[in-house]
Amino acid sequence: MKINIGAWDLAVIVGYLVGIVGLGCWAGWRQRRLPSGESKDYFLAGGTLTWVVIGAALFSTNISTIHLVSLAQEGYVNGLAYGNFEWMAAFTLIALSLFFAPFYIRSRVTTLPDFLEKRYNRPCRDWLAVLSIISAIFIHIGFSLYTGAVVLRGLFGINIYTSIIVTSVLTGLYTIVGGLLAVVLTESIQTVILLAGAICITVIAYWQVGGWMALSDVVEPVKLTVLRSAEESPTLPWYAVFLGYPVIGLWYWCADQTIVQRVLGAKDENHARVGPLFAGFIKILPVFIFVLPGLLCYALIQQGKLPNELADSADTYAFMIGHLLPVGLKGLVAASLLAALMSTVSGALNSIATLFCYDLYKRFKPDVPDHRLVVIGRWVTFVAMVAAIIWSPFISHFKSIFQGVTAVICYIAPPITAVFLWGVFWRRASGRAAQLTLYIGTGLGFVVFLLDWFKEQTGWNVPSMMATFYLFAFCSVILAVISWRKPHEHTEESGRLVWAHPLESLSFRGWPGIGNYKVLAGVLFVVMVGLYIVFR
Repeated sequence: MKINIGAWDLAVIVGYLVGIVGLGCWAGWRQRRLPSGESKDYFLAGGTLTWVVIGAALFSTNISTIHLVSLAQEGYVNGLAYGNFEWMAAFTLIALSLFFAPFYIRSRVTTLPDFLEKRYNRPCRDWLAVLSIISAIFIHIGFSLYTGAVVLRGLFGINIYTSIIVTSVLTGLYTIVGGLLAVVLTESIQTVILLAGAICITVIAYWQVGGWMALSDVVEPVKLTVLRSAEESPTLPWYAVFLGYPVIGLWYWCADQTIVQRVLGAKDENHARVGPLFAGFIKILPVFIFVLPGLLCYALIQQGKLPNELADSADTYAFMIGHLLPVGLKGLVAASLLAALMSTVSGALNSIATLFCYDLYKRFKPDVPDHRLVVIGRWVTFVAMVAAIIWSPFISHFKSIFQGVTAVICYIAPPITAVFLWGVFWRRASGRAAQLTLYIGTGLGFVVFLLDWFKEQTGWNVPSMMATFYLFAFCSVILAVISWRKPHEHTEESGRLVWAHPLESLSFRGWPGIGNYKVLAGVLFVVMVGLYIVFR
């Protein structure tokens, strides 16, 4: 399906591209004029980020074309079940705010591998740095580029390789020039555009269906629930959500450099704590503006208000844009797709540069000057972009893009989650144990990934969300046994990076009133529990 582009649509798309690239380059020019440390400014925005920018950037970097397109596809096929990946994120963002962000800010780390070295040892830092770079290229950038290219081809007839290259060049341009400041500034704007486009298509579809009661009359009741039994949803039963998601969620939101780098650039601990909670409140929306539209599309077809010509559920979002939106709004939603793609890619590129420069390059050249480090970071950004362009077409192997990216994350996350989680809560967790956990857990995860990749030949049928829980449990046993036999010998620095008990994390007073992180965390927790009760 190809959409006819009007003059207003084209003006909106071109205006967005010119504006967002120009803003990113301006941020880089402005940053160069500041008389402060070049590398800190480039990679961490000079520690100037406020809670609003942090929260918006966390959300924008997370949301990509994968979410806009694949969640609509899942909504069309499975209803609201895959909304769990959005709502469960709020709980792990609370964990980031309460338990992890304070240590990251107080230890003044530039990267999360840097934190692992302070808590454990240098080999842990090296392993996580390499693994984080690989995951950023293959997950954050590769999947986003491919999904965006498929959608733009469906909407506008653009060749898939042309789309990948053009969006890569534009995004890489302002990321290379401006660094993290350019990334978070553009992400803040892109969040508004992304939400505006998604809300438009949801509101129009909801109005066309005739409201919630009309929707309930034409879809199966189970499609309006988020928690399913194994019989109703073999790949995502309710227990797999509660056992598996915390493993991938703690890695993604609390221990992945691409995401957490926004927190590392916070002005102070208050902003570092409140920013993730702000993102947690925004994460309520995707179920209604990303997943629900797919279900609304299904209902509109059942009602006969949309033609029954959707041959491939992957085209659900494009199908709705073409049939529901007027001229002008088509351009806005197309811009929101570009916003989602570019924000995720730019955030991942900047994180890759940061990881390589601070965790790998500076190890061998510790006295490298700041300006040289920035140059190296820009070249690394370029190389990472090229690698992602080469990899992205191979993603067509997966039948469902969203389930594909989820599966890859499930096999990467367990050892990292185990090392970070036990590292901040258990004083005995040792460097040697963490090191072996990362080595063995990563190797085992790769083996399971291959079993899943070739499942037609191997007969592998374990749902990825349960596989990630089993892998996490195994990694935790490795870490616990080795640490119990020989506990960690703490330095003064590493001893400050472990909570004596969980409630110690609440000793920081924070801002007074409603802006206090403890109040906001409590409100967010209650709201999310309430939503699960309503949509169970």
